[in-house]
Amino acid sequence: MSSVAVLTQESFNEHRIGLLPEQGGGPGAGEEEEALPTYKDAFPPLPEKAATTEGTQETTSAWASKLRPLKSSVITQVFHVPLEERKYKDINQFGEGDQGKVCVDIMHKTGAHLELSLAKDQGLSIMVSGKLDAVMKARKEIVSRLQTQASATVGIPKEHHRFVIGKNGEKLQELELKTATKIQIPRPDDPSNQIKISGTKEGLEKAKHEILLISAEQDKRAVERVNIDKVYHPFITGAYNKVVAEMMQETGARINVPPPSVNKTEIVITGEKEQVALAVALIKKISEDKKKNATTIAVEVKKSQHKYVIGPKGNTLQEILDRTGVSVEIPPSDSNSETVILRGEPDRLGQALTEVYAKANSYTASSVTAPSWLHRFIIGKKGQNLAKITQIMPKVHIEFTEGEDKIALEGPTKDVQMVQSQIEVIVSDLVSRMDYTEISVDPKFHRHLIGKAGVNINRIKELHKVTVRIPPDHEKSNLIRIEGDPQGVQEAKKELLELASRMENERTKDLIIEQRLHRAIIGQKGENIKEVRDKFPEVIINFPDPAQKSDIVQLRGPRTEVEKCSKFMQKMVAEMMENSFSLSVPIFKQFHRNIIGKGGSNIKKIREETNTKIDLPAENSNSEMIIITGKKANCEAARVRILTIQKELANITEMEVSIPSKLHNSLIGSKGRFVRSIMEECGGVHIHFPSEGSGIDKVTIRGPVEEVEKAKQQLLALAEEKQTKSHSAELRAKPEYHKFLIGKGGGNIRKVRDSTGARIIFPTAEDKDQELITVIGTEEAVRDAQKELEELIKGLDNVIEDSMNVDPKHHRYFVARRGQVLRDLADEYGGVMVSFPRTGTQSDKVTLKGAKECVEAAKKRMLEIVEDLDAQVTMECTIPQRFHRSIMGPKGSRIQQITRDHNVHIKFPDREDPQASPSAADAIQENGEANGQVKEAVDPNAPKKCDLIVISGRQERCEAAVEALKALVPVTIEVSVPFELHRYIIGQKGSGIRKMMDEFEVNIQVPAPEQQSDKIAVTGLANHLDRAREGLLERVKELQVEQEERALKSFKLTITVDPKYHPKIIGRKGAIITNIRTEHDVNILLPEKNDDNQDQITITGYEHKAIAARDAIQAIVDELEEMISEDITLNSRVHARIIGAKGKGIRRIMDDFKVDLRFPQTGAADADLVTVTGRPECVDEAIDHLLNLEEEYMADIVENEGKAYMRSSGGGASSMDEHRGPSKGFVVREAPWTTGTEKAPDMSSSEDFPSFGAPVAAKASPWGPKRF
Repeated sequence: MSSVAVLTQESFNEHRIGLLPEQGGGPGAGEEEEALPTYKDAFPPLPEKAATTEGTQETTSAWASKLRPLKSSVITQVFHVPLEERKYKDINQFGEGDQGKVCVDIMHKTGAHLELSLAKDQGLSIMVSGKLDAVMKARKEIVSRLQTQASATVGIPKEHHRFVIGKNGEKLQELELKTATKIQIPRPDDPSNQIKISGTKEGLEKAKHEILLISAEQDKRAVERVNIDKVYHPFITGAYNKVVAEMMQETGARINVPPPSVNKTEIVITGEKEQVALAVALIKKISEDKKKNATTIAVEVKKSQHKYVIGPKGNTLQEILDRTGVSVEIPPSDSNSETVILRGEPDRLGQALTEVYAKANSYTASSVTAPSWLHRFIIGKKGQNLAKITQIMPKVHIEFTEGEDKIALEGPTKDVQMVQSQIEVIVSDLVSRMDYTEISVDPKFHRHLIGKAGVNINRIKELHKVTVRIPPDHEKSNLIRIEGDPQGVQEAKKELLELASRMENERTKDLIIEQRLHRAIIGQKGENIKEVRDKFPEVIINFPDPAQKSDIVQLRGPRTEVEKCSKFMQKMVAEMMENSFSLSVPIFKQFHRNIIGKGGSNIKKIREETNTKIDLPAENSNSEMIIITGKKANCEAARVRILTIQKELANITEMEVSIPSKLHNSLIGSKGRFVRSIMEECGGVHIHFPSEGSGIDKVTIRGPVEEVEKAKQQLLALAEEKQTKSHSAELRAKPEYHKFLIGKGGGNIRKVRDSTGARIIFPTAEDKDQELITVIGTEEAVRDAQKELEELIKGLDNVIEDSMNVDPKHHRYFVARRGQVLRDLADEYGGVMVSFPRTGTQSDKVTLKGAKECVEAAKKRMLEIVEDLDAQVTMECTIPQRFHRSIMGPKGSRIQQITRDHNVHIKFPDREDPQASPSAADAIQENGEANGQVKEAVDPNAPKKCDLIVISGRQERCEAAVEALKALVPVTIEVSVPFELHRYIIGQKGSGIRKMMDEFEVNIQVPAPEQQSDKIAVTGLANHLDRAREGLLERVKELQVEQEERALKSFKLTITVDPKYHPKIIGRKGAIITNIRTEHDVNILLPEKNDDNQDQITITGYEHKAIAARDAIQAIVDELEEMISEDITLNSRVHARIIGAKGKGIRRIMDDFKVDLRFPQTGAADADLVTVTGRPECVDEAIDHLLNLEEEYMADIVENEGKAYMRSSGGGASSMDEHRGPSKGFVVREAPWTTGTEKAPDMSSSEDFPSFGAPVAAKASPWGPKRF
């Protein structure tokens, strides 16, 4: 076994003091002096330069022996490539072409620098510079890429191939790099012994030579295997392999003896033949000698003691072999045998046997009985307790086995006995003051006992000073173990059982809630579900993962709380379901902006008042559906209000038609084709069918009166056809023909329908098949309609060319705006092409090309347009310029509507700058003089140019447009509103008046405050003014009610309260006073620091609520007046521990005993004075608790101070210093100051021995001047 040196305190003191008196008479002073180093050994001199070589050799010292010559890392080599071996022989392209590219590539690859030159014999010289490795790689690349390649083979024995390859192929790579060749060695399974070499001639020769050298070297080597009995191997190797090492050194052969753990008898010797033969002879000699002279004895040694005989890594066996020359054979560990065999010289066996028994008995094994639950307390936190024992007795091995009530000890007998006694003392102490118990709790409750992040179990551990072991889930055990102080164990057991019984009364309930509602229940950032959890804190609510697509929401908690939470959430879901009712309202697209209102005022008001969500289609969408979402009743109310707005704006009526519900689907048609065709044909009426499966027969039609009646007749006729006998047919026509087939306003198709009684349905823009036309009706009607349509389509396919005359002055109208009129004609009349003569020619001939009917219809329409242009007149409408902006409407929408409705052109004048001065010409004209001529005076009543709006079109249409324009001129009325309410009408930063102006689409002008006027001017369209007046007066009523409310709410009363109670009324972070304010809806104002009346608290609000708040404050004051304050003396050194980290300790005491504690501030006269305030019984309990804490903490402080004192006044170091005496320092022999006149260095001098960073004055030195 290996020897371990342990430095104990005693041995350390001996080292510090010096030799003991008994050991003092050791070597003499002369011997001690000889042991001292010489000055030259300790401080070898630096080498000096000398004039001669001899001098240099004489002064070589220890410094010079350590210096190594520096070599440059960059080398340069020159390689020659003869002309006949050059790959690129074109002399004209030297340094260029492929040869140049190859050189550049080699430089990039290897990092070496290449320079090429051409010799007189046209041979190539390449100078390569770089690091050795880079140069060798470059050489290989040069040979392979710039020099022609040759190849050769060399045959060596197959068994020598591996020596050419070398370990991991390193030898082969080195050989290829050295000779700049490529060497290919046959694979092991290839019987060939030929090695192929390719490269330059010079390289081939070098490589062949090297390979043959390797083979020749291997021919000289031999391998010998000798079988020697395993029992004699230790004698051949010797102790610590000394014998075998000596043999290898003597013979030069390599001897490989199998280790004791490998059951082989074969010893392998390798080397040159003579060396191997010599080594074999020596090994056999040792073996034969031991066979003759060695004897054996067998002894019984306990199996457990075998490891002590073997020692760490077999060192003890080697030690016995070294001392006695006897081999000790130990049975294998997997064998049950206890017999140990000793083999060696007879006279040495006795000594070896003694050592074997000594080693076997030097260590002992023992055990200490200790309950397994106490093991971790014996070990201590992070092994601290155990570390104290093992540091003193490092050779003792202590082993704790989980689940066993014993501790195993192993080590030197004396040490084991000492450790055993120490552990027994610890065990008896722990058993006397600690206890444990186990409780059975269903594993499903374990994680709830632990709590989130261990909050529950940590609280129990800290409160009762116990440890609680809850088995992990994979153990599936229901036993919970509690260990610690007996009283704490019982209290923790009681609390855990109470928690477990409470959980057993819990129940789990699954609620089925549609997953689409989960997000709404949780709310944005979990706000909604947080409210539910705050309302039911004992209930755990678990939502499924969104990826699971589950509708099950799990509730868990006390039975009654779970039921309450379940009902609450079901009610919440019912409200959400009720609020998610959706309704679609078709509103004509032109009225959508009216539904929205100015700045969104109308739609916002409907949303707020009906509590619904209203979504309108995008402006560029063709959809007319407005979607309303919310409660059913609210959605219906919003629908009525939206329809009312539409009715007010247009002559819209609503009619209900009774059609059997079983026919609804067939009337609607595939993707609504049939009903859509009726709606489009009847001027865009809206037809609403009840939802499928409702069983309602009523169908609603909404739109202009005449169109509604027409749609009703068509719907009833279609229903009748469906009830009798319905037939359908399909035919195809080019999409550009569809408009012509339908005709203007549906005239053409109506004729076909009237004559045949069939219904023709054309595809919509959404349909995939744009050529398909469907005909439905009776069989006969469908057949007739199909025949007529086929004739029309056939006629359209017959393309003709015709011409007409159009006055050139009208040509511009047709081709203006990039030919918009011509494009409209083509769309409407089957794609007819209209060609006007080029600009500049005076021709009036216009060519039309297309289907005959289309050409005729387009020709007729163009004549109508020309007639309109000829009949066109221009009228002026005088409207003051200040009204022009309001007449135009937002983005010119109103004027665009008039233009479309009356088919006229309207031009507004340019705006006049009111501040511009009249021009000189105007001034002359006003005076009636120009160039000496007298003109008539201008009529002052004549309209200004800036007020004239020009309208162009037919006479009757222009007149209608003038009336429409005048109807848009705003009118002003005055509304009487009390002056004191004006600022409330205006609102904060004008928000109130802006809202009203947006809502009623009027301008409201409030008079300036200095005018003190009650009149408010309202300007707008006549039909908007009545609504604006009503809205304004309604707002006045609301404000008057608010004024009365404010007067009632401004009741004020004061209460007198001693200022010392104010902090208690405010509460921590204002919690108490905020609660009173919120509960009673009042404002409570406490006095400022500099107020005169520091005891006055003011309460403002409704009279009855202010009185209730006063009573609540008075109740707090009465309770505070019952409290007492007592001063106690607590040592100031324990204050910090009582207060705790961040005040946690003091807050816990104040909460537990319902008292207030005040500690003295820094610099107080009495630093130990603590004030306790509260009810008498609470104050007494708190004082007792504080005094107990003081006693406990002071005991700790005194103990710690005692330990610190002992450490500071301990005599270990000082006593050692006394025994040691003065230090001699560092002593050397033959120093310069002992042999010559030189002065010894002064160790106390700051110049000779300066401190780090201290400035030192320069002085002469024997080493010469300093160099910087």
